Amino acid sequence: MAAQIIDGRAITRQVHDEIREEAADLAARYGIRPGLATVLVGENPASVSYVTAKNRTCKELGMESFHHPLPAETSQEKLLTLIDQLNRDERVHGILVQLPLPQHIDESQVLLSIDPDKDVDGFHPVNVGRLMIGEPRFPPCTPAGIQELLLRSNTTIRGAEVVVVGRSNIVGKPIAIMLVQKADGADATVTICHTRTRHLEDHTRRAEILIVAAGRPAAISGSMIRPGATVIDVGVNRVGTTDSGKAKLVGDVDFASACEVAGKITPVPGGVGPMTIAMLMRNTLRAAKLKVGDRR
Repeated sequence: MAAQIIDGRAITRQVHDEIREEAADLAARYGIRPGLATVLVGENPASVSYVTAKNRTCKELGMESFHHPLPAETSQEKLLTLIDQLNRDERVHGILVQLPLPQHIDESQVLLSIDPDKDVDGFHPVNVGRLMIGEPRFPPCTPAGIQELLLRSNTTIRGAEVVVVGRSNIVGKPIAIMLVQKADGADATVTICHTRTRHLEDHTRRAEILIVAAGRPAAISGSMIRPGATVIDVGVNRVGTTDSGKAKLVGDVDFASACEVAGKITPVPGGVGPMTIAMLMRNTLRAAKLKVGDRR
């Protein structure tokens, strides 16, 4: 029996509708629109595409978008000066510096310079700490999108055996922290696996929820999945081109064999990806609401 597809695009539309309504309510009550400032250093094609999509989504949801494209040779000092200006700009509620940055710029120093109350990516150590103690303000966008997909696909998280393949600071570690918390949408038992894990398949076959952020195509095959498990594929890998000349994208899970075993699965593309930007918009809305003391 084929797995149920968790449609990230459809769920994203639901989330967008909710954000659009809340943003309009915020404008009506307080006369402000949530504002997101994006900073792009250089012209990396993937980064340009991501930032363009983020700015477009802002406008579609009735939010302000402030884009700051900078040449690749921009100095770290100039970038930090811009961030300081954005920190003090009352119109800007969220700041996103698109990564990766050119090699001559210290990414950690740049992330530290962002006001934690405008860090809608959730990467500042203050917000990582808030996440760790179970009091998140801005959960990292991709992990938040994963959690939302699980909740809206009616996947039981409480008490579930969750295995995360990948230990990055962007996906693996934070989603493990989020799902192990004593909280709604969590209370799971979580195992993190990585490149040094022995007998990976012994862990993945135990998972009722399997989250794969390994960073390589077909890292997980159907034979490594527990029958009926929910599989969240975070990977995006370019493997050649389609007949029309576009980049062919695949996940970290071998989709064809996984579908024969899993109960539910996210596709690539159209699964986790759209949710990441939706969660960025939700964090920006939250930042604007906190600014005016609206904690609803």
